[in-house]
Amino acid sequence: MGLERIGRVKEALGLQFDCPVITVAGTNGKGSTCAYLESILLASGYKVGCHMSPHLLVFNERARVNGEEVKDGLLLKHFEAVERARVSLPNPPTLTYFEFTTLAIMHLFAQANLDAVVLEVGMGGRFDAVNIVDADCAIVTSIDIDHADFLGGTREAIALEKAGVFRPGAIAICGDPVPPQTLIDYAEKLG
Repeated sequence: MGLERIGRVKEALGLQFDCPVITVAGTNGKGSTCAYLESILLASGYKVGCHMSPHLLVFNERARVNGEEVKDGLLLKHFEAVERARVSLPNPPTLTYFEFTTLAIMHLFAQANLDAVVLEVGMGGRFDAVNIVDADCAIVTSIDIDHADFLGGTREAIALEKAGVFRPGAIAICGDPVPPQTLIDYAEKLG
């Protein structure tokens, strides 16, 4: 896969954030970590956008602003913006459901005058749709064998995929009590 297709649409949208972005990856604990971060930031008086997946009951659970699910009409406005940007490109790329909806939610957040954004990785990290944004802080909650067909069959391989959310000079946090050496080496290489 890769991020080239979604990256083209991101550029066409002019998508960028004027606030800190926290990306949360990991095998387990991503949703809880996002919810805790959102709660702490809201309690501190910040205006927060939180993107989590998958949803449990309704799609709107994926996009919250200030702890409230975003309404259908507002989501549709941003779905339309993504589609307009996509079809405006030469050889319009096909996006997956997750890529399309993630772009729409990010577009909504980018225009919402937020103080912070929390993004949950869907699967892995390196090639996940949320990774089109350079996070100011990237968290890997835990590393275990998951999605082995896509991420690799060992903790070391999976850790490297999840570490793909780390950025040079940005804060990198790992909650795994015994992180694989591949994750540590990757973080050290970035600086």
